[in-house]
Amino acid sequence: MTKRVDEMSLERFLSPRGVAVIGASRNPSKLGYGVARNLIVSGYTGELYFVNHGGGRLFDSAMYTKIGDVPDPLDLAVIMIPAAVVPTTLEECGRRGVPYVIVGAGGFRETGVDGIALEEKCLAIAREHGIRVLGPNCIGFLDTHLPIDTSFLPLPGPIPGDIAFLSHSGAVCEAVIDWARGQGFGLSRLISLGNQMDLNEGDLLPPTAADPNTRVVAMYMEGVGDGPKFIEQARRVTREKPVVAIKVGKSQAGRVAVASHTGAMAGEDAAYDAAFRKAGVIRARHSEEMFDWARALAWCPLPAGPRMAMLTNAGGPGAIATDALVANGLELAVLKEETTSILAGLLPEAASLRNPVDMLAGAGPREYADCLRALLHDEGVDGVMVILPPPPVTTAAEVAGAIIPLIQSTVKPVVIALMGEELITHAASLFRDAHIPDYRFPERAASVLNVLWLRFQMNLQSREEEPKSTQPEVDSVGEVLHGASVGREGFIASRFAAKIVEAIGIQCPRQGLGGTKDEVAEIAKELRYPIAIKIESPEFPHKSDLGGVVVDIKDPIELSKEYEGMMSHIGGLASLEDLDGVIVQEMVPAGIEVIVGMVRDPQFGPLLMFGSGGVEVEESRDVAFELLPVSVQEAEKMIERTWAGKRLGGLRGSSPADLEAVIEAILGIAALAEAYPQIAELEINPLRVFPQGEGATALDVRLRVDPLAP
Repeated sequence: MTKRVDEMSLERFLSPRGVAVIGASRNPSKLGYGVARNLIVSGYTGELYFVNHGGGRLFDSAMYTKIGDVPDPLDLAVIMIPAAVVPTTLEECGRRGVPYVIVGAGGFRETGVDGIALEEKCLAIAREHGIRVLGPNCIGFLDTHLPIDTSFLPLPGPIPGDIAFLSHSGAVCEAVIDWARGQGFGLSRLISLGNQMDLNEGDLLPPTAADPNTRVVAMYMEGVGDGPKFIEQARRVTREKPVVAIKVGKSQAGRVAVASHTGAMAGEDAAYDAAFRKAGVIRARHSEEMFDWARALAWCPLPAGPRMAMLTNAGGPGAIATDALVANGLELAVLKEETTSILAGLLPEAASLRNPVDMLAGAGPREYADCLRALLHDEGVDGVMVILPPPPVTTAAEVAGAIIPLIQSTVKPVVIALMGEELITHAASLFRDAHIPDYRFPERAASVLNVLWLRFQMNLQSREEEPKSTQPEVDSVGEVLHGASVGREGFIASRFAAKIVEAIGIQCPRQGLGGTKDEVAEIAKELRYPIAIKIESPEFPHKSDLGGVVVDIKDPIELSKEYEGMMSHIGGLASLEDLDGVIVQEMVPAGIEVIVGMVRDPQFGPLLMFGSGGVEVEESRDVAFELLPVSVQEAEKMIERTWAGKRLGGLRGSSPADLEAVIEAILGIAALAEAYPQIAELEINPLRVFPQGEGATALDVRLRVDPLAP
């Protein structure tokens, strides 16, 4: 078996010395013609070979009838033939020793069962011969600086630039190329990933980011080929260069519902949010926003703080910008007296010298330039938004010409809210030629400043020493899991779940299991009133939904009444034979109720949850998620992202709760998830948290196992 090139650099793939187009055609309507044309028009300087079983000539070059006849150097074959004959062609490429192949044809996994089988056959052949494959169902890749273009897209291609684009959709690639030209920015590389039969985003992100002509990587994602690998690779990349991505398909419609709050709320989108956060990838909400941010990250210096100033010639746009900056979590810079004195000497008496600085409608190139200079010199200003509607007495282009030299010489970010359309066209061209990002409205410019500040914070974090996780020992859990009774949905009885969380240091109430009314009464006497009673069965993980929980029972008479009523009610809904008995539990003091849990995401693995607890948890949606591994610092940040976390910290003068106990619970669940892959879900709801130093108690624990897990 030929050794695969998994560990080999993909440089030969992205910078091949020789390229063969298999299925090259003289017919301009064929995709094989488009690939051949684009390779020539791109200016590719390597060896170029055309292969067609019928022979002939194309672009003054003889076409080979089979790939085996193509001479060296040959690093890459672009296969542009029907899907049915791709396996045979891959075999021929393998015998020829071609290390890299692009399969452009559709008709594979995306078409159904037969297509899946065909794709798996192709992958087996590729692995047998050590071939790395891009696609199928893709348009290839291009590099505007090498240059090379293996796509069949219509001309003209993208202008050379500094933003790389990786996409699961070929159609999106085509649209982005044309749109980028219209928006005045260029691309360094573009890679269409297609079905990701072999090479996926985790493979291609590192070499793309390593390209010296690439300053930012943008990604359109429909999924991931290997979740943990993507996080690992992206985390390394984002320490050096920013990555901005959109992930489509946010709904949970395709996710199998599971019987826990954690499982119900930890949908695919929550997992991707957590994955991007773990990897340092900046997630955009839509395509235009992604490229808004990418341009700014490529062209602007990063702010050293969140304090932003605004320079405008009209009050309305300034008010819009103020709201937008605050909504994006930024601060309005407080201008120093020295700055306001300079502004007072430059502007009419009616002008506003406070942030936002309103120069009034008569402001021209001189006022814009002089006032911008003053703002940039202010030590309390970390960045500036220049708002430029068409000036009434001059042109936007003249203003642009006056301020561009200032922006190019500063170490602070300056973004332009260039409002309008026809009257600002020339100004927009000037800014774009100077690599200064412009946006049509202040809201978009504000979101850009926020992302620049976010990236600055990410850079600081990446320089810090990797935080260490301090998770508890979990060796004693296996025996409990082995002896636990398991229901039809995989949940274990709650008394066993309680023993498991106690084994990792999470306190549970004292409790006992009674099989009869008399046994329940005896346990209640030992625990002392008030007590709670709960039905016990692995078949009923949500006891409250069935009326199987009664709390704050104060004496034996009340216990007898509530026990009989509960059993009668349960008997009308389910078989009493499914009950193991009734749990009698001591009542615990009041506290703040939160939820902590874990569910295994099929793409990324264990996904931790923290948020507001109780029976209304799904309605409140006050939850935060984090992927493993999780450190103490990450657990703290996870808590801080929620309203529940603010309550724990002491809200509106209330005393802070025992945050350390909550962090220990999160880390304990994380340790369980790592040590026992058969634990599919674990949820404590509620975890009642007491005042600082007094700990927390798990009032209800649900744990589901997967018998098929390794």
